[in-house]
Parts: sequence; structure tokens; C-alpha cells
Amino acid sequence: MQTFVNIFLGFFIFKCVGAAPITGTTIYDSEFYDIPLGELPHSFVYDENKQSDQLETEIGTALPSIIQESYSSAPLTEEPEEEASTPKLIDGSSAQGSGVLGPQTQDGLPTCLLCTCLGSTVYCDDHELDAVPPLPKKTTYFYSRYNRIRKINRNDFANLNNLKRIDLTANFISEIHEDAFRRLPQLEELVLRDNRIRQLPELPPTLTFIDVSKNRLGRKGIRNEAFKDLHELQHLYITDNNLDHIPLPLPESLQALHLQNNNIQEMHEDTFCKMKDFTYVRRALEDIRLDGNPINLSKTPYAYMCLPRLPVGNLI
Repeated sequence: MQTFVNIFLGFFIFKCVGAAPITGTTIYDSEFYDIPLGELPHSFVYDENKQSDQLETEIGTALPSIIQESYSSAPLTEEPEEEASTPKLIDGSSAQGSGVLGPQTQDGLPTCLLCTCLGSTVYCDDHELDAVPPLPKKTTYFYSRYNRIRKINRNDFANLNNLKRIDLTANFISEIHEDAFRRLPQLEELVLRDNRIRQLPELPPTLTFIDVSKNRLGRKGIRNEAFKDLHELQHLYITDNNLDHIPLPLPESLQALHLQNNNIQEMHEDTFCKMKDFTYVRRALEDIRLDGNPINLSKTPYAYMCLPRLPVGNLI
């Protein structure tokens, strides 16, 4: 009987303990254990005045850093872009260099993408350029016709030691720096026709061909003895420039001189020949054009005695 009573009392006590209400559960985080509430890194106190979106942001900051990195959404505002680095050419060289596509131009393209490069020849015709683009160092022939170039600067052709031909036909060039061409050691052909040039710069002695027709040289555009030291010069074309004289002296190598449609009114007897040397013969100069000038060639018959052919022009 005593045994039965002990079992009944034990069962009764077990039920009473199990039915007792749980007043609260406390979970301790080792990171914040024994730290006062005011010193916690994030506030967990709810503020009724906060907007719902602010509340979500505040609650989000309470998550452990690893969870934030895994579940954070994209930022609402874009981060500022990094400062643009030095532009690279397609071949990987810098803008200051000269790669397979040439140096960088002001238009943001390598020269050989803006223009056309075939071997050592660069074609920039009809591209509405307003300046000479930077050229690859191995450029031999450069064509930039039918553009809007107004000025030739001192360094536009600097260090182009292989350059042999420059053709800038039909631009708006009115100013050329004095040293723009003089420092080119192999320049042979210079074509500047159909521009607005008023003054020729210094010219290299290697030139064999010059064409400055249809410009505005007038009376003072060609300095005295401008062609004297061009001992390789063979063709000189200065038509349609309102010249009033023949630029002297002319080199012995000259084969063709075109001066038509100017304002030349007189010629000296020693312009082409040597008055004191009647045996002198100038065989190279076979092509002289003076038509379209207000000059009567018949007034100076001795001026042509040393020439293989008479000049073309008015004989009346």
C-alpha cells in the first residue's frame, strides 16, 4: 500500500511541474556577453517614429556581417566611376606611343583607324580634319587632301625622318610655321596647292618637286633667294598666286617652271641665261609657262638664247 502511495505522489508532482508556465527564455551571444546594452554596436530598440523602410534598414544592420554580405541587395545609387586611365591602343601601347595602328589622335582613335594606312603611306583625304593628325614614325608618304586644316604647326611633322612626300591639297591653310618642313631630312615632294598661304616657310634642300599653285603669295610671299639652295629641285609650280616677278635665282637642276595666271609684267635678260657667257646652255629647263601674265615675251629675246625651248606665253 505504501508503495502505491509513493508512485501516485510522484506522478502528481511530475504533472504539476510540466503544467507550470514558462516565463521566458534567455539566449546569450558570446560576442555580446557581459556588455551593457548602451555599448552594443547596433541599437535594437524600436522607434515608432521611424518609417518602415528606415526600420528595415536598421534591422538589416543588426544581422551578422557574413549574412549581410550574402543577402544584401544592389546599392540604390551607382558608385562614382574611377578616373579614366591613360587610353590604350588596340595593340596595347599607350597614347604617347606609336603602335601598329599609329599614335592616338584628338578624335580618340589611332591614326590608322581614323585614316587609311597602307605600308608606310597614310591617306587622310576628305575626313574633315582641322589639324594634321599624329603620324607613325615610319610614314613615308602622307596625303591629307580636301580637309579643313588651317595651320601647320612646328611639330606636326617632327621626327618623321622617312617622310618623302606631303600632299595637303585643297585645305584652308593660311599659316605655316617657319620650321614645319625644314627639319625633314628626306622630304622630296611638297604639294600645297589650293590653299590660302601668304608666306612660304623655310624649305629643305632635298626637295625635287614643289607645287604651291592657287594660293595668295602675292608680292612678298616668297622671300629672296628662296629656291637658291634647292640643288635637287626639278619641278616648281607657282600658278595663280598674283606674283609680280619671277623668283630668282633658280637652281640649275630645274626642269619645269609653271608661272601662268599671275601678274608678271617684265623679265630680265639674265633671268634664265648668263648675259656675259654666250656659250652657256641650260639644257635641263625645257618647260616654262608664262601664259596668263601681262608680259610681252618678244621684248626680251636674249633672255631665252640659252634655253632648248621658248617659254609659253604672249609674244605680242
